[in-house]
Amino acid sequence: MTAVTASAAPAVRSARAPRRWGFLARRLGFYLAAAWSAITLNFFLPRLMPGDPSAAIVDKLQRVSGQQLTPSALESIQKVFGNPDANLGRQYLDYLGQLAHFDLGISISNFPTPVSDLLWQGLPWTLLLVGTTTVIAFVLGTGIGAVAGWKAGGRFDTVVSPLTTFVSAIPYFWMALLGLWLFGFLLGWFPLSGGYDADLPIGLSPSFLLSVLHYGVLPAATIVFSAFGGWLLGMRNMTVTTVSEDYVLLAQAKGLSGRRVMLRYAARNAVLPNFTGFALALGHVVGGALLTEVVFNYPGIGYLLYSSLQQRDYPVMQGVFFLIMLTVLLANLLADSVYALLDPRIREGG
Repeated sequence: MTAVTASAAPAVRSARAPRRWGFLARRLGFYLAAAWSAITLNFFLPRLMPGDPSAAIVDKLQRVSGQQLTPSALESIQKVFGNPDANLGRQYLDYLGQLAHFDLGISISNFPTPVSDLLWQGLPWTLLLVGTTTVIAFVLGTGIGAVAGWKAGGRFDTVVSPLTTFVSAIPYFWMALLGLWLFGFLLGWFPLSGGYDADLPIGLSPSFLLSVLHYGVLPAATIVFSAFGGWLLGMRNMTVTTVSEDYVLLAQAKGLSGRRVMLRYAARNAVLPNFTGFALALGHVVGGALLTEVVFNYPGIGYLLYSSLQQRDYPVMQGVFFLIMLTVLLANLLADSVYALLDPRIREGG
């Protein structure tokens, strides 16, 4: 009997491997199709808006110079920003060719700066602020939620859960404005806007890094304070459900310590939905910074999108939307893949 079981084990593993890779291949195909659809939508949306990039830059140049541009200058500008009179199919193929070479065009409001340069300037600030706070909020909320769910109904849970529900119901912009008024304007502990002291040269000097930290504490604190409640409540509810499972009761019956049972048995399985949400939250780091960066005038991708919308800078808008789309799809693919590896039921159902 033992020999038969041992000989059957490699066959079972070999049968599971193609199923796992088949699931991942199907998901990859789905996300490639989703990426193509998003790229196509990103191409057509600006062209459905009134006006076109070349007309906007022509109007701007003529206002500045006070003279009419020559036909050759108009033709050159149209070649740079896209000719609205050209065949739409040809424009679409040119757009795909530009993306293949990572060419996102030229900014109108910051002419002649390439859009890719503006994205690379704003992306580190967004990743630093929103990426760091997303990780902190996830770790803090998941840890406190596991403790609250393990002792559901206890004193700690009775205080933390209602308080977290109340904080989560406060709109973020109210919390950000309150933080600005209290800690920035009234107490003067933190700057009201910006990402660093403009008088300091940008670099890795201690003075500049301390300035970045000083400017980033208030927006980071408001993000963490606003976001950790969702992770806490989700982890708390999943832990309450997991505590009543048979394998947790069996671990307790074996005489294992409560801390080990909570971490190795209850929290380890309860964290799976939170982990998926965390992977998706990382994908929204780039696009989720708009409100924060506008309120605090923080120099990231969100503020770049806001300013491009105000100035009708279509190439920058397209570039930001493309970057957001790419990060969201990659995060979803990562979440699907990791969750499928952690939970075999997903592969079997897929």
